[in-house]
Amino acid sequence: QVHLVESGGDLVQAGGSLRLSCAASGRAFATYAMGWFRQAPGKGREFVAGISWSGSSTDSADSVKGRFTISRDSAKNTLSLQMNSLKPEDTAVYYCAAKQSPSYTGTYRSVLHYDYWGQGTQVTVSS
Repeated sequence: QVHLVESGGDLVQAGGSLRLSCAASGRAFATYAMGWFRQAPGKGREFVAGISWSGSSTDSADSVKGRFTISRDSAKNTLSLQMNSLKPEDTAVYYCAAKQSPSYTGTYRSVLHYDYWGQGTQVTVSS
């Protein structure tokens, strides 16, 4: 089992940057595929970026491609999301998620694939 805690959310102006972190506790973090999702008020939870258990594969939504970068440090049990060129439409609660996936080297986009979730961190981008 994995316990996830996000941090780094803040209020930032459009065009600015933030770095979100997700600290994972529990065993075998390195065997988990990880993802970042976000949920804006009145909307469903949407995929932002994903990374394989090994870190060799990454994926991101078209809306953030070229602006957001997902990475992981399995030695430190940490997942990160570097967000640059932020836009007001990036405003949402951001969640990290984990799925145990030692035999699959890809990433997952669906909310339904993930087994564990953090409580979220608020990102607000002002115009």
